[in-house]
Amino acid sequence: MNIFAIIILATLGIDFLLNLAADFYNLKSLDKGLPNEFSDVYDEETYDKSQRYTKVRTKFGILTSAFNLVILLVFWFAGGFNWLDGLIRSWELGTIWTGLAYIGTLLLAKSILSLPFSLYSTFVIEEKFGFNETTLKTFVLDLVKGLGLGILLGGPLLAGILAFFTFIDQYAWLYAWGAVTAFTLIIQFVAPRWIMPLFNDFEPLEEGDLRQKIRKYADKVNFALEGVYVMDGSKRSSKSNAFFTGFGKNKRIALYDTLIENHTENELVAVLAHEIGHYKKKHIFKNMAISIAQTGIMFFLLSVFLNSQGLYDAFYMEQISIYTGLIFFGMLYAPIDMIVSVFMQVLSRKYEFEADEFASTTYQKEPMIEALKKLSKDNLSNLTPHPFYVFLNYSHPPVLERIETIKKN
Repeated sequence: MNIFAIIILATLGIDFLLNLAADFYNLKSLDKGLPNEFSDVYDEETYDKSQRYTKVRTKFGILTSAFNLVILLVFWFAGGFNWLDGLIRSWELGTIWTGLAYIGTLLLAKSILSLPFSLYSTFVIEEKFGFNETTLKTFVLDLVKGLGLGILLGGPLLAGILAFFTFIDQYAWLYAWGAVTAFTLIIQFVAPRWIMPLFNDFEPLEEGDLRQKIRKYADKVNFALEGVYVMDGSKRSSKSNAFFTGFGKNKRIALYDTLIENHTENELVAVLAHEIGHYKKKHIFKNMAISIAQTGIMFFLLSVFLNSQGLYDAFYMEQISIYTGLIFFGMLYAPIDMIVSVFMQVLSRKYEFEADEFASTTYQKEPMIEALKKLSKDNLSNLTPHPFYVFLNYSHPPVLERIETIKKN
């Protein structure tokens, strides 16, 4: 076992143990009683249900993570990566097609292994707690559409990356960085109009009091209201949400139909004001810039380690190849990715506070607070998450912390 294997094994172990500890402390924090702030929204039965939901989801997450880790280690130390490489090389497809077949096979195998967990999560856990609205037909269609998009969009991009590192020497990482950056930007523009409608229906918000209030608010904050859409989120789940996506003329704010059903007009405007706050504070562009920079660093480091014999020896490979190098480097890069992920979670929580402040100062505080309370109840959110769990996993601040901060603004 060489230094590369030690680093990767240590990272896998530390990541699993850190998340296990976070889960343990998070479950311990459920012993607290209902916070007074939510006494007007929750009853004891609903609060107990939210705690049971957190427990079930947490334990299921631990089981899933442990299974994935065991499968990876068994496949690794049984020489699975080298065996699969030898099998696919025997097909004599050519360099790029061999790489696509190798990585595609691994991704397909991972998807098949995760399918029982996904089915259980959707049709047992979510069903038990009253969230699931997905039919088996919709579930299967989602899988097929996701696979098709992966092949049509991800396949050519991966082929390009393999080609750059196969046929270009010194500046391959720059070409790959440029290709991925261009791909990401294009997806941001086309996804709202062409990709997202493959999975959900997006209908323009109909004329009426709500749209008039939204238009009035948008004019007040000087936001060009290209599109506010109602998404049929109830097609899959009874949970509620809203989000902002896209750029330029293709940018849109989507409100789940379940959100509209369960909230007052003022609360909906407050939620929309929060989403506009993300745009006004340039959070989307900042995240995009950070992501692009991170991708560039990753590809540069990939170019440094891609031809390191030790990286392939760590996985018992008999031959060096670009496509296996991509996978192994991804595992070697995991420590950096862990640190960046935590940093991005911290930054995301900061952005959420800023968007809350924008919404509460340009519109009204009370509707925003009431919307957060109702969302936490409708989604059975954990009202008392442990700080360590929040630090590792939360992209949004805990709802009680958000409410207290809004009141101080």
